Amino acid sequence: MKTEKATFAGGCFWCMVKPFDTLPGIESVVSGYTGGDLPNPTYEQVCSNRTGHVEAVQITFQPDIFPYEKLLDVFWTQIDPTDAGGQFFDRGSSYQTAIFVHSEEQRQAAEKSKRELDLSGRFSKPVAVEIRDAKPFYPAEAHHQDYYKKNPGHYNRYNVGSGRAAFIEKNWGDQL
Repeated sequence: MKTEKATFAGGCFWCMVKPFDTLPGIESVVSGYTGGDLPNPTYEQVCSNRTGHVEAVQITFQPDIFPYEKLLDVFWTQIDPTDAGGQFFDRGSSYQTAIFVHSEEQRQAAEKSKRELDLSGRFSKPVAVEIRDAKPFYPAEAHHQDYYKKNPGHYNRYNVGSGRAAFIEKNWGDQL
């Protein structure tokens, strides 16, 4: 079966794995770093906001089962698309949002999806998510992978405490 990659930065990568992890046609969701120029960065280096990397997830998916456009729909409902300074509790360039496209088809789909969200009137501010060319993706350290499964209590407290869960429910509850 044919697979493709999708790469999304939506703030803390811990919170971006679970929404995609159990969808049909998803083969893997890996937490990691992309967008910068330093090879094989560490969490500490990325969080210094000096490497140009963002925390992201890279999804290997079967487009015949779960098309890229549906992945974009899921992505939007997990973030505040109007926040250019990070996401929720997490601030700084390493937590900024972006869609990293792997093909011209993905670029066109991402631009169309962003435009439609901007025109929808759902938010009073413009959508600030950048659409960027995919760069090398570096998997994060092992303890960051599948964090929501390994540390469910801490993950749930973080998801709520950061403000993400309340924002999603308030702004996207009708889409979930």
